[in-house]
Amino acid sequence: MITFEFEKLDSFISPSLKEKYFNRKEEVFASFQRSDMTGWVKGIDSSLISKIKEKAKEVKEYSDCLVVIGIGGSFLASKALNAALSSYFEKDAFPIIYAGTTLSSAYMQGLLSYLDKIDFSVNVISKSGNTLETMVTYQLIKEKMQEKYSLEEMKKRIIITTDAKEGKLYQEVEKEGYFSFPFPTNIGGRYSVMTAAHLFPLAFSWDIDLLNQGYQEGKKYQEQAYTYAVLRRSLFDCGKYVENYSVYEPKLFYFTEWLKQLFAESEGKKQQGILPISTIYTRDLHSLGQFIQEGNKILFETFFQIQNSSFLNYQGNNLHQMNCTISDSVASAHRQGGVPVHTITLDSICEKTMGEVMYFFMMSAAFSAYLFEVDPFHQEGVEIYKQEIKKSVHIQ
Repeated sequence: MITFEFEKLDSFISPSLKEKYFNRKEEVFASFQRSDMTGWVKGIDSSLISKIKEKAKEVKEYSDCLVVIGIGGSFLASKALNAALSSYFEKDAFPIIYAGTTLSSAYMQGLLSYLDKIDFSVNVISKSGNTLETMVTYQLIKEKMQEKYSLEEMKKRIIITTDAKEGKLYQEVEKEGYFSFPFPTNIGGRYSVMTAAHLFPLAFSWDIDLLNQGYQEGKKYQEQAYTYAVLRRSLFDCGKYVENYSVYEPKLFYFTEWLKQLFAESEGKKQQGILPISTIYTRDLHSLGQFIQEGNKILFETFFQIQNSSFLNYQGNNLHQMNCTISDSVASAHRQGGVPVHTITLDSICEKTMGEVMYFFMMSAAFSAYLFEVDPFHQEGVEIYKQEIKKSVHIQ
């Protein structure tokens, strides 16, 4: 379950400004429904979930870890959920290595050296099948696999998630007979939480049925998602151009990284949009906290609190409750310093709640983009750096 405290922003936004954007709700909803990139609203077929679980069970039998090769929307959601659901120090999850996010030679050499010592399988994820970082990493790791395994062994250790009809990876699946999952054409990478791109890596350790259940229940927050979009748009008109996502649970770091991609790529177009940043409190209160409290008032904050967590007593105090009290105190201090702050509370960090909150934010990111009068599902700007690279780097 998720609860919201949006009313605490009222003192920063005039009623007439909010009304201006609330009056656009029918227009925004109509634009959303007309889009051909909202396949994520429907969710995932139960037969595909079963297929994902069966394949994950099989791969675990002969692998010490799974290497997920992808970047951006092809890895961030599963990375965020894996991090959020895992214990901090106990090895309670099947090892997942996320590669393909950097072209650092030092990183790649270290990874290849490590993989030389273990048995591993690979899940390559690219909707287009031609993402530079993904393809370079895949080719290097495939060369390592060729040193370790026979062609038949490689065939069962390579799983490809890509377009079901075209692209370089699709052609490789057809030629080599690798096992593949489809990347739906009507779902963009950052909205692909409930696809095989993320569910397959998650199925090794977590209950993806519960995740799907929470995702479906997240649809009930449509009105709250629109309210959040309206408040963000209204705050932008008040000179608040940066949103700081603040968590008090370090394992939610990659969740905020997912949020940053979701909103930045959805609404950062045509010189519009709000810049998303993130902080981990209380750590960053001793650094960035100074700027937020007394610096340039260009930002607002979205705090996340967890209602139920583990119990640890410190001198008669519940440490989790102390953490929540600090969150409330910081929010109060920042508001007094002229920073709008509101809080979203999750009942717990579990598959079901994370499914709910991710669906909520995907809805709100789409609504927010429409309020900025941009298409939430395209990102032509990302292609510019790729075009520049192609002028100097030639890869087959």
